[in-house]
Amino acid sequence: MSEHDTLVAAFQATARQHPDLVALRTPGGIVSITWAEYARRVRAIAAGLAAVGVERGDTVGLMLTNRPEFHLVDSAALHLGALPFSVYNTSAPEQLAYVFSNAGNKVIVTERLFVPTLRAAVPDARLVSVDGPAEGATTLAELEAGGDPDFDLDAAWRAVRPDDIATIIYTSGTTGPPKGVELTHANVMAVSGAVKAAFELLPGDRVLSFLPSAHIADRVVSHYASILFGTVVTSVADAKQLATALPEVRPHLFFAVPRVWQKFKLAIDTALAAEPSAAKRKIAAWAIDVGTRRVRLVEAGKSVPPTLAAQHALADKLVLSKLRARLGLAEAKVPASGAAAIPVETLEFFWAIGIPVYEIWGMSETAGLGTSGLVGRNKIGTVGTAVHGTEVRLDDDGELLIRGPSVMRGYRDDPKRTAETIDTDGWVHTGDIGRIDEDGFVSIVDRKKELIISSSGKNMSPTNIENAIKAASSLIGQVVAIGDARPYISALVVLDQDAAAGLAVKHGLPESSPGAVAASDQVRTLIADAVRAGNTKLSRVEQVKRFRIVPAFWEPGGDELTPTLKLRRKPIADKYAHDIDDLYAEAPAAETVNLGA
Repeated sequence: MSEHDTLVAAFQATARQHPDLVALRTPGGIVSITWAEYARRVRAIAAGLAAVGVERGDTVGLMLTNRPEFHLVDSAALHLGALPFSVYNTSAPEQLAYVFSNAGNKVIVTERLFVPTLRAAVPDARLVSVDGPAEGATTLAELEAGGDPDFDLDAAWRAVRPDDIATIIYTSGTTGPPKGVELTHANVMAVSGAVKAAFELLPGDRVLSFLPSAHIADRVVSHYASILFGTVVTSVADAKQLATALPEVRPHLFFAVPRVWQKFKLAIDTALAAEPSAAKRKIAAWAIDVGTRRVRLVEAGKSVPPTLAAQHALADKLVLSKLRARLGLAEAKVPASGAAAIPVETLEFFWAIGIPVYEIWGMSETAGLGTSGLVGRNKIGTVGTAVHGTEVRLDDDGELLIRGPSVMRGYRDDPKRTAETIDTDGWVHTGDIGRIDEDGFVSIVDRKKELIISSSGKNMSPTNIENAIKAASSLIGQVVAIGDARPYISALVVLDQDAAAGLAVKHGLPESSPGAVAASDQVRTLIADAVRAGNTKLSRVEQVKRFRIVPAFWEPGGDELTPTLKLRRKPIADKYAHDIDDLYAEAPAAETVNLGA
């Protein structure tokens, strides 16, 4: 890592060393771009951007699905010393107008699908369409052809310095308008060095890009890792294609948010339950149980008895190895989960079948990484230890503080909120309440401002409660624990859309109607059983006493969820105020399920 101090210097070195290696592709190899072609097109696009007025320090907006053109354009802008940044495709015109105003960009690279939305948000912006002609937009091909053939790209990229801004990450805005996190080349290089150390990435290693590129995780795991290490990026334009793309790509590096891992577990549970052979179902259950018992011993630092070791070898041969291959994760070096809390039971399940999912923690403000579980140094249920020269400590009130080389330059044009986040000693006040054990392993309790304080003064973590309930059933997509200044804990439960569709078919319900599924007696009984099961993992005061099933599915970027699937608690409280009040009524409506004291 020491030989390159900017992304563009690393790009040029990788392209020189591996010209014939595939850099960018789509599933099935329909599109396949080598490093030599990648470098040629970056040169052409950079010249085209320069021809339309993009200069060093300018911002370039990107509103794209996951596709190779994202990498081409982002890298080209970097070579100019410009600041490429992405926006979420689910953003409303008003949100886009705010972000583009804050960024101050005049050029947006997009797809035909998003042109009407962008025209409504920023009527005067120059639009470049990567997938063909669109009214009022230049095509990417025209941009490439319109550049000066004598444009001096080498002079442009050599002028880029480590403290230049490499991108802006706009936070999800759970409590207000998004903040523009400015990350420098040095920030990205620091966090990428930690990725290299943890994941042992090699040229030609395979990576999937399916998370939004506005998410720092996708930029680090797919885009920046490819530039720095020569990995092969397969772009999956629609996350619904992930299940079919994984077995084809067989990634070496795979990062996913908790909900994706829970979806994988649901798929396995559903497939095993549908197995017509009772004997095969029994063998599968036995194999997973063997894997679970072995993992628990290893986690406790105990030796695995020879009998259990022999059983595990057989279980792996008969069942577990097949499950890994079916998912497409048999070759993943260090599968990882992050961006939100994941139930311990979910992690344990994947470790049991031989997919050791390591939990990581970070923020956009720390270029996406701060702590991580590592091979040979991991504790399930923690987010690992500090990485890449980072320091972590707890403030007097338990808030986790972090400082190190990946900490952002600041929020764009927002010195007040920057000063509120980074103190004079360089510590980032994360807003997370944490614990650090004697071995340096960090556990996240919850968001500082989201802790529930009951009417009797008991402090509780809503995430802990929610994860206990979610872990009890794959039918549950989201849980919102309620109880601040209330006498007991209640919850709003949102069904998983895929699982609900399966139940609708099974019970003859209208598949397209979440309200009909939510109102079903069979479904209510299943959810009640899951809540009771989750309650057994909680202290008495934390247990959910009443719940309601929300008659709708929540979508990323909607009223209830951020694009990165975090709960928007204040909007939820406002939107479902009537339902929440009913959860505490003396005579609640029939939709409220009362589990008793």
